[in-house]
Amino acid sequence: MAGLSQRFHRVGIGTSILSLEVPLVIGRRPSAPRVVVGPPPRLTVVASPRAEVSATHVEIRQEGSAVVVTDLRSTNGTRVIIPGRQPVALRQGDSIVVLAGTIVDIGDGNRLEILPLTRIIPQEEPIP
Repeated sequence: MAGLSQRFHRVGIGTSILSLEVPLVIGRRPSAPRVVVGPPPRLTVVASPRAEVSATHVEIRQEGSAVVVTDLRSTNGTRVIIPGRQPVALRQGDSIVVLAGTIVDIGDGNRLEILPLTRIIPQEEPIP
């Protein structure tokens, strides 16, 4: 498989940019789901001084070239703003397929931005 490249969306969270090579589980104190299908998620902590963000609030994953946002039964919900469409309020457990440029508002000023696909080229081991 060396030399093959894959394309992954990225997620901007504050000043960090994370690739969707693995799913992201985001919250104030996120924990992994009990049953994991596929690669284990990257647990991503966000600040929530007013406790508007649930401990484990939202999952963002890439399936093929699509990005899926799932509210993980959060207390205060997840607001999804897709470019050119009316904002959508996800209810507990709801999922939605989103586009690059989408903003996911999880509360307390935490706005996650879905960034365009980028190519990841695996590094080959140097030959000694």
